[in-house]
Amino acid sequence: MAQKRPSDMAVAIPDPKKSKSDLIAYTNRDKALVQTGVSRTSSLFAPIMLLEGHQGDIFTCEFHPEGQIIVSSGFDRQILIWKVYDECENIGFMSGHTGSVMEAHFSPDGSNVYTCSTDNTVAIWDVPTCQRVRKLKGHGNFVNSVQGARRGPQLLVSGSDDNTIKMWDSRKRYAISTLEATYQVTAACFNDTAEQIITGGIDNDVKIWDVRKNELLHRLRGHTDTITGISLSPDGSYVLTNSMDNTLRIWDIRPYAPVERCVKVFTGHQHNFEKNLLRCSWSKDGGLVSCGSADRFVYIWDTTTRHIKYKLPGHNGSVNDVDFHPDEPIVVSGSSDKTLYLGEIE
Repeated sequence: MAQKRPSDMAVAIPDPKKSKSDLIAYTNRDKALVQTGVSRTSSLFAPIMLLEGHQGDIFTCEFHPEGQIIVSSGFDRQILIWKVYDECENIGFMSGHTGSVMEAHFSPDGSNVYTCSTDNTVAIWDVPTCQRVRKLKGHGNFVNSVQGARRGPQLLVSGSDDNTIKMWDSRKRYAISTLEATYQVTAACFNDTAEQIITGGIDNDVKIWDVRKNELLHRLRGHTDTITGISLSPDGSYVLTNSMDNTLRIWDIRPYAPVERCVKVFTGHQHNFEKNLLRCSWSKDGGLVSCGSADRFVYIWDTTTRHIKYKLPGHNGSVNDVDFHPDEPIVVSGSSDKTLYLGEIE
């Protein structure tokens, strides 16, 4: 069950009588916590909440569009729903996949959860009842990524180790279209209008596909290793990609963008021998970006300055996914240490 961070692990507030040099040892995280001790920035029960309950590595976590609950899943195949506020209780449990759950996302209206798994399937779950409403079969290998369309019909896109990208209608049993990639696909999402699909894989390229013509429109080069996560910006104009080359990049995916579509590169986080698919995300105003990192820290960058704004400690394993709250300055992170952290930022 969820629990608060024990008081003996809380950060000590510096003694105001100490000299300035004595305080330099405090990290930015500590400073943020000291400040929140005075004035809190969110409605969380405490500045940091530790959520425990998973029996294996957590690969995916996300806030509900209304910000009241979180979904998380991973190696233990259990899909858990948590309350964001009060004591952060675990209030929902879904199971049915027979392999690790690689990615989970809420539908835009928050009524469903979309998941994909190493059991070669995609699944749709009903949030209120915690029941599986659809099991989508068709992939011939691990499904690494699934995301839903932001608007329009209930479309999903999935990418797999079988070198295909499939598009699904949540009301139908079988894929409505299949795109053939040359290599394993590790990350996939729609553009804002769901007329295009953006994918990344082990060939290091970001690809933009035309859904209607079933053909490749653009191949964006710049990454030098496998792309592990893709996230569409809130305004739909850009896409964020995380790669095993230890860079996070922003690409301009608007129709008439210049030839050089990579507009920003962020560094500081790390991938390692575990080769986990470290995901990435935007804050809801697009001013911050974050991604998973194998060095156990949560990194958050300012998109304007490209500087690391927060480097948050706490996890004892690779941070595999990070998400921003839709309304408040809160981030959630899921890790290979089997825990989730909810923390408020300034």
